[in-house]
Amino acid sequence: MKLEFKDAFWGEEFTSNFGYETILQRLNEGRRTCKDFEEVLKMRALAEDKYGRELVTIARKAGGLSEIFSLRLSFDEMKAQIENVGNMHIQQAALLKEEMTRMEQFRERQKEQRKKFEINMEKVQKNKVSFYKKTMESKRCYEQRCREVDEAEQMSEKITNASTATTKQIDKVKNKLKQCKEAAQEAEKQYASNTEQLDKIRQEWESIHIITCEMFQQLEEDRVSVVRNALWVHTNHLSMQCVKDDECYENVRTVLEKCDIVSDNNYFVETNRTGSTPAAPIIFQSYYESDDSAVRNCSTGFVEGVIKGISRFSNLLQGSGSSDSKNSIEEKVAPPHGSSDGVYAPVPESKEACEEYKAVYNYTAQGEHELSVSAGDVLVVIDQGEDGWWTVQRQGLTGLVPGLYLAKE
Repeated sequence: MKLEFKDAFWGEEFTSNFGYETILQRLNEGRRTCKDFEEVLKMRALAEDKYGRELVTIARKAGGLSEIFSLRLSFDEMKAQIENVGNMHIQQAALLKEEMTRMEQFRERQKEQRKKFEINMEKVQKNKVSFYKKTMESKRCYEQRCREVDEAEQMSEKITNASTATTKQIDKVKNKLKQCKEAAQEAEKQYASNTEQLDKIRQEWESIHIITCEMFQQLEEDRVSVVRNALWVHTNHLSMQCVKDDECYENVRTVLEKCDIVSDNNYFVETNRTGSTPAAPIIFQSYYESDDSAVRNCSTGFVEGVIKGISRFSNLLQGSGSSDSKNSIEEKVAPPHGSSDGVYAPVPESKEACEEYKAVYNYTAQGEHELSVSAGDVLVVIDQGEDGWWTVQRQGLTGLVPGLYLAKE
């Protein structure tokens, strides 16, 4: 059942305006609530705007430019969605400011609607109180005149019944009684007139009070409805903001699902590979124990020329001679054992071995008698020189390679 303001806010005293003042206090409290909600919207709008701008700044300063492939895509997506969320929060701040403006306009509109009724109510209230005082004054005057008539009648009766009273005294008392009655009648008329006028004022006040109560109740109902709806809309906006935020973050999760650890590492290897084998070890070469190496390194041109000359000479003499004949000629031109002059330094004895070895490192030949090999090549070791250079054979080719580059099968 709906209760009405007009049936519940009357005062017990004639001049009391307590019921109206109670309603007015409620409206003022409602107006204060509107202001409080406006302040909430204002502070929330500032917070949303600040938060949104900070998110945009974070997204733009997030970095991640050194990352690669799918993880880079995921990181970029995260930055983009953080910026999107920030922009949406900035838009949310604008919506909150619009809500605040609408609430302020509603509050001011209600203030203007109340103002006319408050003025009328104040006017009739003052008129009622003023005329009530005037009526009460006329009542006191009327009662005083009536008491004076009673006193005059008692005095007149007393003097009239007195045996010693003179005619002059009796006439004087009667004139006074007559004057008192005339004054009482005048006071009675004035009191009656004031009472009648006061009743009209009372009826007008009651009529305006009822209208004001109805209007104020309607304003209060509108205020409660508007504030409730504003709170509802505000809550919906915040809820939708959470949903939009989650949609943005869901996009990040979708991209992250495509981020593959193996693919990222493979991409890095394929685009930045530097080699499939480690660097070759450094070979120790003694200055005093590598004469043969020095001969090869220092007089390579001379030795190569001698060997080429012997080869040509052998070919001329024997035609298509065998490798054994070639070896015998080369043995004849070898420098005498024990010589220490220049290129004819003594050649260390080598160990004969016909074993298969596998190349561990890549090696590129530096001279004509050296042989280039690749890691994984299978070689036949013909001679293991004590200076660290081994004579090997691969696919019919013979040459020297560093022994440390080989490992036994």
